[in-house]
Amino acid sequence: MPTVLVPLAQGCEELEAVTIIDLLRRAAITVITAGLDQQPVIASRSTVLMPDTTLDKITPQVLDMIALPGGLPGADNLNNDPQIHTLLQQMANQGKHLAAICAAPKVLLCAGLLNEKRITCYPGSLEQLDCSETTVTSDAIVVDGNIITSRGPGTAMDFALTLIETLVGQERRNEVEAGLKR
Repeated sequence: MPTVLVPLAQGCEELEAVTIIDLLRRAAITVITAGLDQQPVIASRSTVLMPDTTLDKITPQVLDMIALPGGLPGADNLNNDPQIHTLLQQMANQGKHLAAICAAPKVLLCAGLLNEKRITCYPGSLEQLDCSETTVTSDAIVVDGNIITSRGPGTAMDFALTLIETLVGQERRNEVEAGLKR
């Protein structure tokens, strides 16, 4: 089964983080949550999340994808951590999948991974950044090569289902989606 890293930063959007983690695990995908430090993560709405490990213990060789939850200041905290940029660049160099939702595409942009890519993000989250080499759309979800982006909390379920489809196929996505509607 594929392995996905979901980094959890202080102030992340809990709806996005938990939806990604939950749906991928329903698809029998291995999910590793990693904090930027050893502290419990207090998400944007004060939900406390307990990461499985810390980011410094992660090696990209075991990963098939990194999925970044958004939220503020979570996306900014991810973006300010040099470990994240290094890990994302290593994954991109290996042709592995990178996913980001809400404000988190800014992390991919600042890591230099969105040149000539088509993406989506939470409205206004990239306004202060140079996006001249990136096409930003208002679509709910955009898949461009190995980069998958999504707009925000309201698209989290479809985003997670798209990650499942990317990693283990349409049939498994359909099974997980059908289980959510019963």
